[in-house]
Amino acid sequence: MQGKRSYMSLESEIFMEFIALGAAAYLLGSIPSAVWIGKLLYGVDVREHGSGNAGTTNVLRVLGAKAAIPVFAVDTLKGLLAVLAAYLVPGVDRSAEFFGVVKIACGLLAVVGHMYPVFAGFRGGKGVATTLGVAIAIQPVGALVALGVFAAVFAATRYVSLGSLCAGLSFPPVVIFLLREPKLSIRIFVIFACLLLFYTHRKNIRRLLSGTEPKTSFKKKS
Repeated sequence: MQGKRSYMSLESEIFMEFIALGAAAYLLGSIPSAVWIGKLLYGVDVREHGSGNAGTTNVLRVLGAKAAIPVFAVDTLKGLLAVLAAYLVPGVDRSAEFFGVVKIACGLLAVVGHMYPVFAGFRGGKGVATTLGVAIAIQPVGALVALGVFAAVFAATRYVSLGSLCAGLSFPPVVIFLLREPKLSIRIFVIFACLLLFYTHRKNIRRLLSGTEPKTSFKKKS
């Protein structure tokens, strides 16, 4: 009985640590870099300008590359660190499929935090950069290939949204078929990440189809 109690106590302790980890991942994702950098350094709430989105692209359009670069870096780092934080939980078999699920869950909670940040009235961005950070931590080769697809499409068209959509669309087949990812949790994640990207860009898709989607340069609007 004593051994059983100790086992249950350990399981309960690990469960509570995972709950705390998930909450921390959400709070990390909730750091609204676009909002804070815009307000503190430029006196501008980017959500009141341009597309109204608190993300890198809108910051680039409204405030320029000097503001957009640190926003992109912070937002990407949020996703990366949220996944890596799973390694802080002791007593877990890191080779097990369950640990992979925990890492992905932490990453997705950071993305949710970015989209609905508690520190900025739950008005955030679309989660592209944060999802990239998660992808780099989960499947770095596939993430870099997708990033290369984005760069190529954006360079050719100057549409950030189209580059993001093409990158997201390339992610699952690259990971599943080209890289032959063996873990089911990661295969599900790359498909979900692609679907989430298309969902958050549904307005952009309509504008692309109608020819009204604005192109992006590295100069802020005057």
